[in-house]
Amino acid sequence: MLKRALCICACVAGLAGLVATPAHAVTVVVDAFNNSSSGGAGLATGLSLTFGQTFTITSSTNDLWSAGGLPRYSDGNGLTGDRNASALDDSGRPVGSQIGTNFGLWSQHSISAPYGSLVGEIAGSFFLIGTNFTGQAIASGALSLFYWDSNQGDNFGSITFDVNAAAVPGPIVGAGLPGLVMALGGFVAWLRRRNRAAAA
Repeated sequence: MLKRALCICACVAGLAGLVATPAHAVTVVVDAFNNSSSGGAGLATGLSLTFGQTFTITSSTNDLWSAGGLPRYSDGNGLTGDRNASALDDSGRPVGSQIGTNFGLWSQHSISAPYGSLVGEIAGSFFLIGTNFTGQAIASGALSLFYWDSNQGDNFGSITFDVNAAAVPGPIVGAGLPGLVMALGGFVAWLRRRNRAAAA
């Protein structure tokens, strides 16, 4: 009887893993023109996040986009300071020439973020991401990504971002040890009733 109870307990634990929401990973390309916060549309990542779910978004700081004529090249962190072209970035400009500078912040949708930065949106709430983000979902819903600026007209370029969402425990996993003990207790009680009925 104890062996059966332990077997059921193991099965319940196994089912707990199946109920959990699995981790997800996608690679997306956000376009400075098409996905502009002013005139474009957010890029749908295909990920639906749960409030509090941990996720990361990363890109190379050598992967660049631009808000127009020089010096407006930036990575996902936006136009936050002077930037010179390097042999590793994809600006195509002469090494050492100035390609970016600080353009300040653009305020839209109740947040202020650097021009040219990557901004995320979940259920109408916007938040700054940049090139290397780790955080928790501020709401439950689909994740969209934007190039942050006031005028899409002269934007060009795109940046590739890796998006990883952690697994979310399901209801059985969330119940933890107390839930497993209750399940085991119920099974043992059922076995006793069955054995009594068979003996009678």
